Amino acid sequence: MTLPPKPASRPENPRFSSGPCTKHRGWSVAALKGALLGRNHRQKETKARIEAALRKTHALLELPADYRVALVPASDTGALEMALWSLLGPRGVDVLAWEAFGQDWVTDIVEQLKLANVRALVAPYGELPDLAQVDFDRDVVFAWNGTTSGVRVPDAEWIAADRKGLTICDATSAVFAQDIDWRKLDAATFSWQKVLGGEAQHGMLILSPRAVARLESYTPPWPLPKLFRMTKGGKLMHDLFEGATINTPSMLCLEDYMDALRFVEGIGGLKGTIARSDANAAVIARWVVETPWADYLAAKPETRSNTSVCLKIVDPEVLALPPELRDAFPRRMAARLGAEGVAFDIAAYRHAPAGLRIWTGATVEQSDVEALMPWLDWAFAIEKQALASAPRSDVDDGTRNALREGLAQAERGEFVSDDVVAKSDKRHGI
Repeated sequence: MTLPPKPASRPENPRFSSGPCTKHRGWSVAALKGALLGRNHRQKETKARIEAALRKTHALLELPADYRVALVPASDTGALEMALWSLLGPRGVDVLAWEAFGQDWVTDIVEQLKLANVRALVAPYGELPDLAQVDFDRDVVFAWNGTTSGVRVPDAEWIAADRKGLTICDATSAVFAQDIDWRKLDAATFSWQKVLGGEAQHGMLILSPRAVARLESYTPPWPLPKLFRMTKGGKLMHDLFEGATINTPSMLCLEDYMDALRFVEGIGGLKGTIARSDANAAVIARWVVETPWADYLAAKPETRSNTSVCLKIVDPEVLALPPELRDAFPRRMAARLGAEGVAFDIAAYRHAPAGLRIWTGATVEQSDVEALMPWLDWAFAIEKQALASAPRSDVDDGTRNALREGLAQAERGEFVSDDVVAKSDKRHGI
């Protein structure tokens, strides 16, 4: 089989993973040299370092002055669970789900908290629920940006300013990338590992005065684990929002977060990170217009994410394959590109429709996205040739076995010399 030629240039940094996301260009472990290692996290110096991170987060996100920020355990998931378990109960709940993590919140609210008055407004991958159906007399739980579907809410216009319930938002892949109207959110969460490329396991929780009032006026009927408690004696634990933490944080990871915030400052703050994310996503948008075999999973342009860009294959011959082979096709493409050291971790989320998922957040360089596009075409052509050359009798066992072995080869990295990834790391300074 004659293979098409490989593109002449490669992404300098092949890390397009949707989480943890890539470090910014120029990142080095030297940036962590000021970390307060081996120190108790409740001492004056360490607490002040955590408080500095909270204050800088508040300033860079341009949060309202009366909003509070806390560093909490267990990444975005832990922060969101804290909000759900501590705030929900006194009102009915509308929970929106259009991808994997929204479905997780439905499960937690219905099966774990066992709330009875719950409406799950669900849409398939690629679409949003009907936002006009949301009842803001109730509490509302939703993700701003669906990382596993590439679908985001277009804005906050659909959220009632005079709402009686609280809005609880998983905003982890939208923060520092999309324009968020914070006055429309009462509890919001994110993690360092997304748009900022920070290390995992630490979450950020943002609360409005309305959320604080709920915490101080309502006691959930279920036991609250220590990791979820934000009040003591019916009053907010103010020190949690002033540098204290519920359990021991990693001061090394905190220093890495501070480095990421310095990167944000260096590119113009929030406007700079949004602009970089938009520019990266626009590269793919232009390519999709010119590419007959690929399209967005997100059905409407105004709902397409500018960070987690999810693509589906629409080539008629691929769509005509039996489901097993059709779904394996983009996985083979992703595995082959990973083995080439061109793009790591770009297969669709495991529970999402088969396709490709490319992270285009602010720490990604536009030049790397531009260099990746010809490689997508190359990988597609390679896999189409594999289909054409495989023995087939209406897609017989020989075809299936050949394609399975091709996928296994790609995943074992047998399509590329051993030093490609190491060379890529060296170019990126890792």
